[in-house]
Amino acid sequence: MSMLRDRVKDALNELRSDPLQQIGRRIQRLARQEWLAYGLRRDLDKPHDTPNSRIPIEVREIEDRDIERVFAGYAPGLGRKEKLEILNRLAHLAERIPTCYVAIDRECDMPCFVQWLMTSSANEQIARFFKGRFPMLQNNEALLENAYTPPQYRGQGIMPAAMSMIAERAREFGCRYVHTYVLKDNVPSLKGCSKAGFSPFVVRRDVHLFFHLIRRRTFNRIAQEPVIREP
Repeated sequence: MSMLRDRVKDALNELRSDPLQQIGRRIQRLARQEWLAYGLRRDLDKPHDTPNSRIPIEVREIEDRDIERVFAGYAPGLGRKEKLEILNRLAHLAERIPTCYVAIDRECDMPCFVQWLMTSSANEQIARFFKGRFPMLQNNEALLENAYTPPQYRGQGIMPAAMSMIAERAREFGCRYVHTYVLKDNVPSLKGCSKAGFSPFVVRRDVHLFFHLIRRRTFNRIAQEPVIREP
């Protein structure tokens, strides 16, 4: 009896490792995929103290000379995900959607962070480039998106400090509210946004069915601010 149980156990383990079964699970996952993201908002009329980064920084609009320096990490040995992150920002630059800002390391005049602050005047460009990922902006709203920190500058608290400074530039365009979107499981970015003065106000749900043939996107207001916990 014991031998029979062992054989059954071995057979089950073999089935679990069967490549066909793994393919089946993969197909099942692709048949229905879902992503949740928080839409976060900062009200510029409410006082907020810009957090400090570990190095002194200042922000300004990007210049041609910054592009190669901020994306200098794009090298043959770079991982696929990192390459895609960089290529996406370069494609964004190519679309000339205003306005791209950089944070500058004041100790060596090197760009250490990049992010776009976009207003309602660019609604059509935003919808085209991001494929409808964001609601249309009102005249008093701006969108802060596509942040990127070069690898050598990560872990120094630059993102919340720079994001806070760039968000404040929205006043120059007559905006009161600044929005940004972060995937629900990206806890470090959510915490960074919180330090920059942003709070969740909407949940974006994307559902893809039948291998992306059917796509659904909804935006639902949050009645109560969620508690962000480590995964």
